[in-house]
Amino acid sequence: MKYTIKVSEVKNESNIKAMASVVFDDSFKVGSIAVVERKNGELFVAMPQFRSSSKDKNGNDVYKSVCNPITKEFRQELFDNILETYQSDEKERIVESKDGNALEFKVSVIPFERAGSNMKGIGRIYFNDNFVINNVSILQGKENLFVSMPSYKTKQTDEQGKAVYQDVCYPVTKEYRKELYGEIIDFYEQTQMERNNRKFKGADRRIDLEVSECEIPIR
Repeated sequence: MKYTIKVSEVKNESNIKAMASVVFDDSFKVGSIAVVERKNGELFVAMPQFRSSSKDKNGNDVYKSVCNPITKEFRQELFDNILETYQSDEKERIVESKDGNALEFKVSVIPFERAGSNMKGIGRIYFNDNFVINNVSILQGKENLFVSMPSYKTKQTDEQGKAVYQDVCYPVTKEYRKELYGEIIDFYEQTQMERNNRKFKGADRRIDLEVSECEIPIR
């Protein structure tokens, strides 16, 4: 798997020194990756996060990673390359991953409906079994289902004055978007079909039990 790293330095007084993006095989982009400096001067990579509905023992919001490397080996490889790119004169580099495989993906979806919303499911995308995208939403449109990638609220507003959201990660090409989103929708529909079949079989079984337990009058 080939991936391209781009790093832009941040000129401010915070401990965030740069923001990075990674594009896997010219097909899928992950942004909002931060290069952060600890108090002792050590640098580390922080993946984009989202605020979950959970609270810690002190009542504070719990944040979870939008996406992150799954394996220790790929985490080390990716983070080292991001830091090396930040520290070099060239702020962009192309890396051939050590796994030596072409970019492949798998998806998983859990049907999930939220009251008052058009949410239908939550999905995950796995790239080469070493990188995962979390919090992918399956939403019901006016006519069809559609996929919404993890996003963050910007300071911009649209013509109606509503907040503008920016995707954290997304397919780069139209062709890859169609392939990836199609797989996610198909997985959701298949999961829903299997769930409905289980409910139907369960209902049939309850009816059979009720009939068998009925007293049949003797004529």
